[in-house]
Amino acid sequence: MNNGGAAAVQSDPHTGSVTTAAASGAKCRHCDAPLDIVLADLGHSPVANDMIPKDRMGEPEATYPLAVRVCGQCWLAQAGDVLPADAIFRADYTYFSSHSTTWLAHAKAYVDMAVERFGLTADSKVVEVACNDGYLLQYVKAAGIPCFGVEPTAGPAEMARRMGIDVDIEFMTEAYGKSLAARGWQADLVTANNVLAHVPFINDFVRGIAAILKPEGVATFEVQHLLRLMQGRQFDTIYHEHFSYLSLIAAERLFDAADLRVFAVENLPTHGGSVRFFVCRKDAARPNEISLEAMRNEELEYGLDNPATYRAWRADILETKFALLELLLDLKKQGKTIVGYGAPAKGVTLLNYCGVDSDFIDYTVDRAPSKQGCYFPGVGVPILDPNEILNTRPDYVLILPWNLKDEIKEQMAAVRDWGGKFIVPVPKAQIED
Repeated sequence: MNNGGAAAVQSDPHTGSVTTAAASGAKCRHCDAPLDIVLADLGHSPVANDMIPKDRMGEPEATYPLAVRVCGQCWLAQAGDVLPADAIFRADYTYFSSHSTTWLAHAKAYVDMAVERFGLTADSKVVEVACNDGYLLQYVKAAGIPCFGVEPTAGPAEMARRMGIDVDIEFMTEAYGKSLAARGWQADLVTANNVLAHVPFINDFVRGIAAILKPEGVATFEVQHLLRLMQGRQFDTIYHEHFSYLSLIAAERLFDAADLRVFAVENLPTHGGSVRFFVCRKDAARPNEISLEAMRNEELEYGLDNPATYRAWRADILETKFALLELLLDLKKQGKTIVGYGAPAKGVTLLNYCGVDSDFIDYTVDRAPSKQGCYFPGVGVPILDPNEILNTRPDYVLILPWNLKDEIKEQMAAVRDWGGKFIVPVPKAQIED
């Protein structure tokens, strides 16, 4: 998942495991209220980024329940905790943010914005939580601003260190945040892009952010917006790395409990529609901006405070699933060749839930060397180098990271030379030139 930073998930420091929703009686991870509103039940699925090496093909694969419920008290949408953190974010974790040129451009634009908006200088301090491979902090460092990264996965962290960025291989918790502040890293800006959704112990994580924030400092959080997820039928962005799915009405309650305040929001196009929360201490001298009211009203008008809205979403998911299967079946009956582009986490959910295996697509490709030569978990589709598409000249390319479709269609423009076309699966499968 994790475009913008490997997830800062942490297991219980005493037991080393995550409490499952079933064991806890399906209680909200924020407010402990019962979870009795089902948003989506996608059956059993393998761990999304756990690509299968060739020498493990044919071995039994573990799958786990994949469902999202909504708290009727604080409106936090959340998946059940079925795995300890180290079962997902191992040393061989395969997501590296810098492999996407679109994401690098997004990171640079963010740093340019933050430097100007918050007046960051060589006397400021920036901390990024879930800094991944240094994709963003490289631009902070280039601007001459002292920075520090926190990253729980060793592979990406080592890549960041090679850029000269100081990184702790740690999970963000309240205790760790206090220790980091004691080391002199209270920050003018804390960046946490695409990580809040990956935290099972979300209250502890947010308190950790509060511990390293200066009295007038700002923390920004980018998350996929639950409203856009539902509007765009983006059920494939549900996977085990994502523990929470956030709206503004839920986030305001979450941050308030840690004595923090959302003072502004911004709509972003990333991941099919994201939101950036601008957060400060409750007593900071920052007025609430008008963007808050506009987004809050949009969420309420859609019905994100109404259980019926969530329960009705199942019909949208099924329509998207059926449309993809019908299209692929029709093309295969015509004798067309179909391959995939990308091996993202969302692709694991999409292919497994829809039952799309190597009977439908011959292979997929990915620019990340760490994924090439492996297989998609659950469906056994091989992952190859992108040049394979140029060698085999398929009729159709199914774009699995559909949020990057423009970048991918530009990279694979040669597909059009032999009359090939692209398939975008979400929100409803369609063929594009």
